[in-house]
Amino acid sequence: LVPFISMLFLTLFLLFLALFPGAFNCCTKISDEIPKGILRRVEGFEIQKADGLCHLEAVILYIEGRKFCVSPRIRKVKKWMKKNKHKIPRKKPHGRKQRSSKIIKKKDKKH
Repeated sequence: LVPFISMLFLTLFLLFLALFPGAFNCCTKISDEIPKGILRRVEGFEIQKADGLCHLEAVILYIEGRKFCVSPRIRKVKKWMKKNKHKIPRKKPHGRKQRSSKIIKKKDKKH
């Protein structure tokens, strides 16, 4: 009976993860202040809405592989997002970076 209950719990948990993939990626706390100069180091950002699974409105800033949750009502953050919306990707790219390949032109050899 115990293995059956354990397997049932695991199955339900995996089903929950499949149906709600962002459930464990929500900001649960936000900062109402942002340290001086931190916005210069942001590599990407996304906006978390207070609907669906995430019940808190937030701006998620990605800096050096870490995520920082801040209030979208901070004046500095609003101004920064408006100014940088085209320069910085809204969401940090996932997966491996593609290598840039050089195109080498072959010189025509004339004999």
